[in-house]
Amino acid sequence: MEIIDVNAIKEIIPHRYPFLLVDRVISFEKSKSAVGIKNVSANEEFFMGHFPGNPIMPGVLIIEALAQTAAILSNLSEEKKYKGVAFMSIEKAKFRKPVVPGDQLRLEVEVTKKRNTVMKFAGLAKVNDTVVAEAEFTAMMTDREE
Repeated sequence: MEIIDVNAIKEIIPHRYPFLLVDRVISFEKSKSAVGIKNVSANEEFFMGHFPGNPIMPGVLIIEALAQTAAILSNLSEEKKYKGVAFMSIEKAKFRKPVVPGDQLRLEVEVTKKRNTVMKFAGLAKVNDTVVAEAEFTAMMTDREE
């Protein structure tokens, strides 16, 4: 599989800077799994206030990065192309280690259940093979940009 770069990602999901949180997809198996990469830069806007002198990537944005990776997987897996993917639930979210400027997040998502346009995922976020966050989440493919 060829790497899906940020320009191709912008054709697949509607997110844009500063809220596009996936830089590339390095692995993809249709309807099963995907691995995305997020390069965490000191220039990210959220670091200005989270926290001055001790920048930490907000956990909710790590979960969002996992969800965006899942949205890419979902759209690449379907015959029909949807405009958006909307969260329905987030469960079992755990944050194990802080993510700081200079880290590279590896965003691993796997489809655990699918019914029509609703998909359930298991997600792991890693830095250097160490799990920094994990969650299970459910999302629905929509014809609206969310």
